[in-house]
Amino acid sequence: MMRIDAQGWASDVEILPSPNCDARSADVISLLVVHNISLPPEQFGGPGVPQLFTNNLNPHQHPYYLTIAGLRVSAHFFIRRDGHVIQFVSCAQRAWHAGVSCWQGRDKCNDYSIGVELEGSDTVPYTDAQYRSLQVLTLALRERYGPLAITGHSDIAPQRKTDPGPYFDWLRFLTSLS
Repeated sequence: MMRIDAQGWASDVEILPSPNCDARSADVISLLVVHNISLPPEQFGGPGVPQLFTNNLNPHQHPYYLTIAGLRVSAHFFIRRDGHVIQFVSCAQRAWHAGVSCWQGRDKCNDYSIGVELEGSDTVPYTDAQYRSLQVLTLALRERYGPLAITGHSDIAPQRKTDPGPYFDWLRFLTSLS
């Protein structure tokens, strides 16, 4: 059973620390934001996302990488297509996943949220393994931090973002938590 320790690190996951984080300005974690990402776009299983989140992405490995060279972003968690979970940032710290964002009238979602990236895109369904890992992770987060509102990146930055996209089954995911 996955647990989140007092320092904000999950058990039973791969830890790959990202420098793209800082201290939270809000004490209470109250929001879980679901994202999608694939690097190169629409390609799964490669090292691109971990390299991006750890500032090790070689801009010459793929033409798309030149467009994001120098980008400094992260998420707390990344769930691969096979359900493997990588944690980049302690939940006690602010990951840089939401950007300019607002949830229910409150700006700067990075301050009070946990960011979970699913390996995927807006054009393909997510895997059963990803839903299972997201469920286990969400339950562990709720056990540590109490009730969390859950939303997509598209809901907190609707002018900029579309993820987790139309193939994310919100009903399936939210039902699995009860």
